[in-house]
Amino acid sequence: MTDSTANSELPKTFDPAAIEAKWYAHWEANGLFRPERPDAVPYTIVNPPPNVTGSLHIGHALDNTLQDIVIRYERLRGKDALWVVGTDHAGIATQMVVERQLEASQDKRTNYTREAFIDKVWQWKAESGGTITGQLRRLGCSMDWSREQFTMDPHFTKAVVKVFVDLYGKGLIYRDKRLVNWDPKLKTAISDLEVENRDVAGHMWHFKYPLAGGESYTYIERDADGAVTFEEQRDYISIATTRPETMLGDGAVAVHPDDARYAPIVGKLCEIPVGPKAQRRLIPIITDEYPDPDFGSGAVKITGAHDG
Repeated sequence: MTDSTANSELPKTFDPAAIEAKWYAHWEANGLFRPERPDAVPYTIVNPPPNVTGSLHIGHALDNTLQDIVIRYERLRGKDALWVVGTDHAGIATQMVVERQLEASQDKRTNYTREAFIDKVWQWKAESGGTITGQLRRLGCSMDWSREQFTMDPHFTKAVVKVFVDLYGKGLIYRDKRLVNWDPKLKTAISDLEVENRDVAGHMWHFKYPLAGGESYTYIERDADGAVTFEEQRDYISIATTRPETMLGDGAVAVHPDDARYAPIVGKLCEIPVGPKAQRRLIPIITDEYPDPDFGSGAVKITGAHDG
């Protein structure tokens, strides 16, 4: 066997890394992901742009694989198949990543002018965005890279501003005072999606709200079979709450309409048990589907602009 014959032997194992990299570069360089088909039926998929805050995860891999299957199928059918690719700026989230990098090197945003800090954010975008587009190529995604987009590109930002102005002109959007998620560190409002929720162990407080005029009723608890398990005369309704400090704002006490324990006092008044008895404010006992008869006392206080 000659040297030339030996060198032409097929490898005993398949090496996808080398082969896929070679052919992907060939396909992209020759524009094969968007062949010239001006008269063909157009078919377009806009890839949901991943944020430039990190790397792609397994969900991206699955979603992009499915899109790639569809776009390749339509391309093989002769359509003018375009798969638009791009990345999303995710402004606040990106700023957080950059600030954490600065903190790791004993630095902080306030050490820079606004323009200098923005330059650092753009540097991160170039680094992270390059990682993402490299991963998409490694996945074999047949996107038209000649049309790569970024959501902070000038034509995008101009379009967003125009739409906002048009909607404002039509009275469809407006500026007003509203409760927001305020980030005390970034000193800006953030969306619900950017809030990190954390469960904290609370405490359930029980209070007696006396019935107005010293009225009383028979409070009865029953088991699943309807047999009486507890019975007593009460001149109050017991409230279970995790927020006792909002008591002064109470506007009503609510019980479930099917909760027989409190049926005798629905529609009556009770006192907010704060301050001298003669000066206590009276609030009604109402029914609502919200209270859970099996949670706490089954009665909840209703506080305007707040949960009970």
